[in-house]
Amino acid sequence: MKHLLIFFLLASCSIVNAQVKFISTGHIEYEKRSNQFSYYDKDDDESPWVVEMKKAFPKMVSETYTLDFNEEKSVYKLTKEDPAGKYVWGRKPSENDITVKDVRTGQISLQRDIFEQTYLIKDSIRNYQWRITNETRTIAGFECRKAVTIICDSVYIVAFYTDEITVSSGPESFGGLPGMILGLAVPRLQMTWFATKVELKEPTPAILAPKQKGKTVTWAAYEKDLNKAMSDWGKYGAKVLWTSFL
Repeated sequence: MKHLLIFFLLASCSIVNAQVKFISTGHIEYEKRSNQFSYYDKDDDESPWVVEMKKAFPKMVSETYTLDFNEEKSVYKLTKEDPAGKYVWGRKPSENDITVKDVRTGQISLQRDIFEQTYLIKDSIRNYQWRITNETRTIAGFECRKAVTIICDSVYIVAFYTDEITVSSGPESFGGLPGMILGLAVPRLQMTWFATKVELKEPTPAILAPKQKGKTVTWAAYEKDLNKAMSDWGKYGAKVLWTSFL
């Protein structure tokens, strides 16, 4: 009887383990939604230009981004702009922005268009100080755990990651959690990224080695350049800076 009980316990454990998915390669689609008007304060509502702008442009826009990954690399890029294509000046995403993370070496290569300048940031993947909570939610069929951090001294970031996808990556420059980020939110900028589809397919070598160009800088040099360029832009400039460091 004792041996029979042990047999059933081992069989049960095998069934449970077989049901757990551990994924190390695939393709993820994210929907990014953002409020174009969040860069303007209530005081700006008195400006005739802002009043007319809010009449002419939609408040919310959405884009589709993809992230292809394997155990060594992830590549994140824009694949579809907002269907209406009506963007406020400075808010239109660039199809040239590509983020490559080498999760094996901890290096990032991030191409980003900032107005008239194209930067190519080559540096270490940033080490965010995440605080993992007990809150969970299901995203694209995966149970995800909530984690929070702060960037730029005061900008609160909320992420939902799954350890069923073992690669430590996610949208934009974010990563550093024990799994893949499938949900991301920046409440202060009213921006969200949520995975809508996860496909289990191996990315080709060409997909994982996209061509990149731009002014090669470190994170520190990038920050110095942007702070100098936007030093007199006021509150609007501060929000542009926050977006530039996502």
